[in-house]
Amino acid sequence: APVPSGVGSGYLPATMPSRSTLLNARAIARALTRMASELVERCHGTADVVLVGIQRRGVELAQRLARLVEAQEGKALPCGKLDITLYRDDLQAIGARPVIGETDLPFDLDDRIVVIVDDVLYTGRTIRAALDELADFGRPKRILLCVLVDRGGRELPIQPDIVGVRQETAGRDRVDVLVRELDGRDAVELARAEG
Repeated sequence: APVPSGVGSGYLPATMPSRSTLLNARAIARALTRMASELVERCHGTADVVLVGIQRRGVELAQRLARLVEAQEGKALPCGKLDITLYRDDLQAIGARPVIGETDLPFDLDDRIVVIVDDVLYTGRTIRAALDELADFGRPKRILLCVLVDRGGRELPIQPDIVGVRQETAGRDRVDVLVRELDGRDAVELARAEG
């Protein structure tokens, strides 16, 4: 007789993913501090710079970067939020009622340096959707991409300008970014698919 699956059955799948920590809370803090400095260097200061975090965890990372830049430079950078759900190229595949988050850009994008902030860069499709959505709000002078983790595996010709850590992964692997604002702790974890 087949072994039943499910909670409490004692059955474990043949291939359990192995988890490892890529960055702990201290390493994330160091990476963000370095990224904030690099952001200021690449933008030649803070004039006309705005940060736009991609929902979900990109928003929290953008807010942290803004605080770090303010501590380093004495000037607060405006922060916005972008939800790219309706701009996804696989919208039909995610169901008839997608969960849509908030897009809030409380500033004009025209002639600004827009820094898109996201937690993980993988195929590039999320960033393509973000670029499409930003085009509906204005015409920035320049757009930079800042990501905490670049995991490789690009399907589109999109590359980050500022990176916290690069970690090549297989297609079935998963990179989880945890932030204390949403998850109660800071960590970047890699779940490797086995088998």
